[in-house]
Amino acid sequence: MSALGLASVTFACAFGGALLGTYVRSLLPPNHLSKESQDVMRLGMGLVATMTALLLGLVTASARSAFDSQDAMLRAAASNILALDRLLARYGSETAPAREMLRKAVVFRIETTWPSDQSRGTGLTQIVATPAVEEIENLILQLTPATDAQRWFKSESLKLSGDVLKARWRLLSSQGGSVPVVFLIVVISWLTVTFASFGLYAQPNASVVAVLLLSALSVAAAVFLILELDGPFDGVIKVSSGPFRYTLSQLGQ
Repeated sequence: MSALGLASVTFACAFGGALLGTYVRSLLPPNHLSKESQDVMRLGMGLVATMTALLLGLVTASARSAFDSQDAMLRAAASNILALDRLLARYGSETAPAREMLRKAVVFRIETTWPSDQSRGTGLTQIVATPAVEEIENLILQLTPATDAQRWFKSESLKLSGDVLKARWRLLSSQGGSVPVVFLIVVISWLTVTFASFGLYAQPNASVVAVLLLSALSVAAAVFLILELDGPFDGVIKVSSGPFRYTLSQLGQ
């Protein structure tokens, strides 16, 4: 389910729980709503609310860590690609085919990872027919250095191409998301119980309903932002394409 879909479920459960609490309040005998009873309920729900806040904090930290990690990998890959192009340029004119293939691979990756047509999905979910980086490595391996400098350029180029290839596989292997589904289920369940308890504390009126509505929207927005961070190549919050676009502008120079 999408981030917006899960945020909508969170809002429906939280606000629905609050409305259910106000309904249950009207059915309870007066002694169940005494000050002592409400104090006990507040203490119990305070504990649940605290655990919910802690769990939300853990989930947020996990999602942000995953987002920052993938952003760092992309930036490192972009810098490695640019460094690889400069090494090939310094090797000599015989590396022109490899440099052109490298430029086309970057163009393809930008267009598929940050597509102008969002309905196509990201490049990380698409199957690439030709493993471009591996073909570039093959072209580098076919080079026959004539000087010590060219041998060094070839060796360093192979290292950088290997780093780029490993970065891609790391990105592909981390597409499952870092937020466990069971965490979301527990958080939504605790939020529902907490909001249901809110409905038991006060007589329902326009002000109470408005506050409960805004509170439910707030927690739904929090869940939405967490899930957006957990999908750094989809949705509203994405890793920046700036490093790759800058690399593309410098390739071939």
